[in-house]
Amino acid sequence: MTADLPLPSQGATGSQRPALPEIIRTALAACPGASDIFFSPGRPVQVGSGPKLIAVEVPGLGTLKPDDTASFAAQVLGGHAMAARKLEEEGACDLSYSVPALGRLRANIFSQRGTRAIVMRVIPTVIPDIQNLGLPPQIGEISGLINGLVLVTGPTASGKSTTLAALIDKINRERACHIITIEDPIEFLHSHRQSTVHQRELYSDTPSFALALRAALREAPHVILVGEIRDRETTAIALEAAESGHLVFSTAHTIDASETVERVVGMFPPGDQHTVRARFARSFRYVIAQRLIPRLDGSGHIPAVEILRSTVRTREYIENGESQGKTLLDAMRDGNLYGMQHFDGEIERLVRSGIVDMRTGLSYATNPGNLELELSDLLRV
Repeated sequence: MTADLPLPSQGATGSQRPALPEIIRTALAACPGASDIFFSPGRPVQVGSGPKLIAVEVPGLGTLKPDDTASFAAQVLGGHAMAARKLEEEGACDLSYSVPALGRLRANIFSQRGTRAIVMRVIPTVIPDIQNLGLPPQIGEISGLINGLVLVTGPTASGKSTTLAALIDKINRERACHIITIEDPIEFLHSHRQSTVHQRELYSDTPSFALALRAALREAPHVILVGEIRDRETTAIALEAAESGHLVFSTAHTIDASETVERVVGMFPPGDQHTVRARFARSFRYVIAQRLIPRLDGSGHIPAVEILRSTVRTREYIENGESQGKTLLDAMRDGNLYGMQHFDGEIERLVRSGIVDMRTGLSYATNPGNLELELSDLLRV
């Protein structure tokens, strides 16, 4: 049973409080297809369904009290001492949580107004493939790379982790190699198939990306996935790994390919940036930037994807810096033969195909004014 308004009953204490796994099962059964579960003091358990939150009636549990959310946070943390320390020191932490016979969730526990709150993202049990995700088919070619750096970028909840999981799964099914992933937290579980896959979780198996990445170089990997390029040390080791013959995947919270390059270079002191540009230009293979755009028919979201690929031209623009008429956007516009594409060109295609509403498409565009001019013929219809 679901409701759009808070439920009137008042929490539960001691033995009356249902176990967290049972609460999660009840919430997801009440709202199939929900993407998130919310635990907040002063509110009932809620699920995220599309653009709204829906309150869920859980037997024995009404409006949550601070004791309830603190208890749930403790259950999620379990024996994760490093995650618990990060929560105390920084006010938030991410980790995975498994519910037997149901699946896995990515949990973010955070402090607010002196209490604990939790948001859990539901992780699909089946790793989707590139076609099912609606990604451009040329992205599948990345699985055949032997070395270099591949970055998947975009804002939070743009599908970066899912795209990387699809690529790792494709490699796992097609190649006999050693894959190491370093994640915060582990989301999709990869079974050994053609490849041997080892997955390490931040704060459970390692205290930092940088330490785990440096250790990975001594563990004879062919493919390394590091969850996020967050700092200078991690970036430097990732570049070193790509330069030394490994295929390295990672993510960055950047809006497009050009910003990604500048973010990586900007992590280093000005005196080192020219060298970093040259190293990045030599070692990168792809920058894939994603934006999830609501479909016109209300059936969900579709990815708009920008693809920057390593070519003589793009390497030159990265190493020497962009200038008038020599931008990465220019290269992507002209790079169809190399499988490159840019955001506004893809959004224009989605609008003309009737998949995305024009107003929605313009709101996700890199340059809405220019895109509106390109679509001006539709405005006259």
